[in-house]
Amino acid sequence: MESLSSGLKKKATEQHYRAEVMIAGEQLRLRLHDGKLIKDRRFHLRTYPNCFVAKELTDWLVEHKDAPDRETAIRLMQKLMDHYIIHHVCDEHSDYKDAKLLYRFRKDDGTFPLSKDVKVFLRGQSLYEKLVSVEESILKVREENSVKYQRTFLGSEMIDWLIQEGEVENRQEAVELGRALLEHGIIQHVSNRHHFFDSDILYHFWINFRRRRRLTELLNENSARALSESPDSPFCLRKLNPEPGNTSFLSVQTNKEIKVVSAVRRSSITSLSGNSNTYFSAPPTLVFPPVAECNPKSVLKRPVTTEELLSPGAPYVKKTLTIVGDAVGWGFVVRGGRPCHIQAVDPGGPAAAAGMKVCQFVFSVNGVYVLHLDYQTISSLIMTGPRTLVMEVMEAIE
Repeated sequence: MESLSSGLKKKATEQHYRAEVMIAGEQLRLRLHDGKLIKDRRFHLRTYPNCFVAKELTDWLVEHKDAPDRETAIRLMQKLMDHYIIHHVCDEHSDYKDAKLLYRFRKDDGTFPLSKDVKVFLRGQSLYEKLVSVEESILKVREENSVKYQRTFLGSEMIDWLIQEGEVENRQEAVELGRALLEHGIIQHVSNRHHFFDSDILYHFWINFRRRRRLTELLNENSARALSESPDSPFCLRKLNPEPGNTSFLSVQTNKEIKVVSAVRRSSITSLSGNSNTYFSAPPTLVFPPVAECNPKSVLKRPVTTEELLSPGAPYVKKTLTIVGDAVGWGFVVRGGRPCHIQAVDPGGPAAAAGMKVCQFVFSVNGVYVLHLDYQTISSLIMTGPRTLVMEVMEAIE
């Protein structure tokens, strides 16, 4: 069985970081569109579509706590410039200056470089989103050598699925695709020891495409820390690829159109995929070192039963929260089961603004009673529902 060389591991890690930059940049772009910082601007009798003022963005990053200070904000934006995510509108400046200069995301003017690496990245996300959107997905939590791993699949199992879904024509083509995904750090052998094979070896998606990124993560290029991930990431419960005509929430697309120099619809990196070859044919992303399943300790001080919550005179009050998702999700994570509780809330997200707090118990989701369900089922209800989420929660009376 072929083992991975140190060179291949290094390449995959480098591709991983590049993908993280792409994801973080795309999430920032969508937030700036929503916040109206990106818009058509006029300078010296010329209009520059879909651009932002560097100084205004630096202010915004610090104000929204995406950067602790202006110096860090400048470093973050320089990272995006170095990776061809943003550029000066006239390409007269190769560095990011904290001044009244106009910059633009390359996604907004059609100059984003669509290299082979990017196409592999897009194909990887396309497959991931397709896999997590089906009820009987081959992606499961599995254990090997007493360690649990998220989003795992057997090599032969993935090949069967790729052929069944028409993603490839035969097993050899599927193996080549799997190897491309592994070499680009999108999937990985759970122990990072083997290449991709048509066998019962256990692999997993090395990246959680749905996790909301913090911009400051871009400064940790050489960090080997494992990101805390889960099937439904703490701050990015959301959904992708809705049915035509459905008004459901998109994780990266919006309901409105934005004028783009190249006349394309605002979307995720999906729109970059364009025409592709055997390996690459659809939506976006990138990767990090192997992540073992390591659920954080519950925020609850003690276990609480459904019977206790519903008993007469119980010290709990029911509240109704209406949460309108933003460009990256609703901003909270559900954990536990029967009943489930709120494990984490993004302080800058929609859920926090609606009054959600940790330790609240989930009573209903969009009118569906859920006290008897586990967190995976509740997360699925949320992600397959509309953008505006109505939740009933039960909170302990102080």
